[in-house]
Amino acid sequence: MTIAYNYNVVVRRIASENGTMFEARVREFPDLTEYADTPQEAYELAIDAINTVIEVFEEKGRRLPEVADVPVDFSGRVTLRLPKALHRALADAAEEDDVSLNQHLVNVLSYFTGFAHAERAAAAHWAPVKGPAASDRLARAAVRRTGSTT
Repeated sequence: MTIAYNYNVVVRRIASENGTMFEARVREFPDLTEYADTPQEAYELAIDAINTVIEVFEEKGRRLPEVADVPVDFSGRVTLRLPKALHRALADAAEEDDVSLNQHLVNVLSYFTGFAHAERAAAAHWAPVKGPAASDRLARAAVRRTGSTT
């Protein structure tokens, strides 16, 4: 018997139009996400959803994903191989910023990790504007910016 509590649930606070809420995601079930007003409630909803998924999978004879083995501690040390040209470009950029190559890499990775997170969050809240009203608004905005109707 599979126990829902064995799966990896990550709860994080997010800002929404209605204020702060909490999102619970399950690593082994990427499409499973629950939202609530408190972290505990989000976690409990995720566990309930996992139990429902387990029931459905068992009824249909489907195999459940293995529980991911997540390392508890990271050393903070990463070894990687780079093409020589990229290594040179990064070293030059670090020298230009007057920081070590290591610090430059940390800065770049931190920036792009934050950028990617923001991009995912924006995409989750983005909805395309459809219809003639939207194109009329865009045209009026272009006229205001440029002062030209062409």
